[in-house]
Amino acid sequence: MAEEIKVTCLHDKHVAQGALMTPFAGFDMPIQYCDITTEHNAVRQNVGVFDVSHMGEVHITGPQAEKFVNYIFTNDIAGAPVGKVFYGMMLYPDGGTVDDLLVYKMGENDMFLVINAANIDKDVAWINEQAQKFDVTVDNQSDHYAQLAIQGPNGEKAMKDVLGIDGSDLTFYTFKLVNYDGEEIIVSRTGYTGEDGFEVYATPAVIVKMWDMLMAAGVQPCGLGCRDTLRFEAGLPLYGDELTAEISPIMATLGMFCKLDKEGGFIGCEACAQQKAEGSAKKLVGLELKDKAIPRHGYEVLDGENVVGYITTGYRGISVDKSLAFALVDRAVGALGNELSIRIRKKVFPATVVKKRFYTPNYKK
Repeated sequence: MAEEIKVTCLHDKHVAQGALMTPFAGFDMPIQYCDITTEHNAVRQNVGVFDVSHMGEVHITGPQAEKFVNYIFTNDIAGAPVGKVFYGMMLYPDGGTVDDLLVYKMGENDMFLVINAANIDKDVAWINEQAQKFDVTVDNQSDHYAQLAIQGPNGEKAMKDVLGIDGSDLTFYTFKLVNYDGEEIIVSRTGYTGEDGFEVYATPAVIVKMWDMLMAAGVQPCGLGCRDTLRFEAGLPLYGDELTAEISPIMATLGMFCKLDKEGGFIGCEACAQQKAEGSAKKLVGLELKDKAIPRHGYEVLDGENVVGYITTGYRGISVDKSLAFALVDRAVGALGNELSIRIRKKVFPATVVKKRFYTPNYKK
């Protein structure tokens, strides 16, 4: 029997606004409202707002909450100040990726995890399984929270002018609690677009009210289409493409988020350390085509006649006007400047290995 598709609290708004809707991660989600280029450019040059209420939220508390999260998370949160946000991964013992996520340090033993929508059930089951050896309480709050991402160079102004929330005191990857409409909401200076911006976690009623206020003020609604083009240009991975159960953070060149020397290590630490020391067999690289053809997920990457990898994400870069791709290739051919080719349908197009960050992000450090 087919699984029933879920909707966010803003679903009726998206439909009323004429958004192109499609199933994504078990939810009926907006892909675009007008066109991807307009929405993409609004975020790069002004401000746009995304419904990201499909994301999952897990609250972990108890005397060993910090120790436990540090054990299942590749980054190091030990001793960090309250109000800090961390990006990293949960891994299987072999180094494969369970998910990439954010950890919000709400208190000394109070952690708020934000996980990918498609992985909510799998992640919660994994977290609960690991939690049995620790004195912690795991609370899946995914149905309690809705979420907006307000992104772009004018994100701070829109938050203040439209919603009455002052985010000027927040730096990149920090958050605060704000009393709004009689409830405590979370406001963080985070996002996945390569631009400055904020993410707001609140109950559905508050998120619906905020959406209406932003729409009335003329803020551009943005769909998952430009969310993907924006994160891709900024060199940010997407779970299911650049990170999977078979692709470790070391293979994805995200080793900076794996603190191999932290006290107590983490699940998958030994596998990552071995891959780092010996060099993983595969490596994620950036590719630039010398043509306007667009490589898509799964297309073969060639070195001469030999298949040496495949495309994980590919687009015509909107901000940089080049045909670009991420590809998982044999490490031996992954050096910057190396010449490879991509099979697009029946033709083969030359491509050069380049840095994965195609666009320079603009964050408020």
